[in-house]
Amino acid sequence: MTTLESNTVNLTLAQKPVTIGEMVVADYRKAEVFRKYGLDYCCGGKRPLEEVCQKKGLDPQPIQRELDELDLKPNTPLQDFEHWPLDTLSDYIVEHHHRYVADSLPMLYELTNKVARVHGERHPELVKIARHFDAVAQELQMHMLKEERVLFPYIQQMALAYRDGEALPVPAFGSVANPIQMMEAEHESAGGNLEEIRQLSSDYTPPMDACTSYQVLFAKLNEFEQDLHQHVHLENNILFPKAIALEKDKFAS
Repeated sequence: MTTLESNTVNLTLAQKPVTIGEMVVADYRKAEVFRKYGLDYCCGGKRPLEEVCQKKGLDPQPIQRELDELDLKPNTPLQDFEHWPLDTLSDYIVEHHHRYVADSLPMLYELTNKVARVHGERHPELVKIARHFDAVAQELQMHMLKEERVLFPYIQQMALAYRDGEALPVPAFGSVANPIQMMEAEHESAGGNLEEIRQLSSDYTPPMDACTSYQVLFAKLNEFEQDLHQHVHLENNILFPKAIALEKDKFAS
């Protein structure tokens, strides 16, 4: 990411109220605080803390205190995603998060249906969990395909053109903001289904009579949701707003 790219985005962000997504962009440790209180910093990351807490019926003060405590501790992030070039970041998302989803879906699809079939009579919530996960699986498969074949290649073209000082042709979809809007809506849908799964599973807590497959399923679903939160955070809160800002800067110049 060039200095001009970074300044363009920083100026855009400075004109808005601080959102929980922006907090996580600045310090990824805060993601764990939001996760602890069940606050969605990825799909719902474009809202201020007070608004998100009001929607959840939570007092924002103790949460803000925990966030403030983190500000007093040194932060040495393993990955400084905010300053990565957009083509590098999009490649990272594909190689790490898209591949994780693609590798996890077959196992989770099999487990959700197997556990629902065996234990669904005693635990009917498992049937609903399987239904929600099936919706997530179908949506994410198509979603990732659209990103890998359409949106990400254009973002990579933008980043390269900006660095080389070349003109960028207007894409068939008009503006990068158009497919981004669609991707964000699909993130919201997948996130909603996973939130339903979390509630139905009592925060992925298996009951006393859970067999090994039952326990593995809940552990894997929890892992899957955490990975998706990081995945969507990188797109919604870093890649997408920077791509929109870069396109505006490119065509305005």
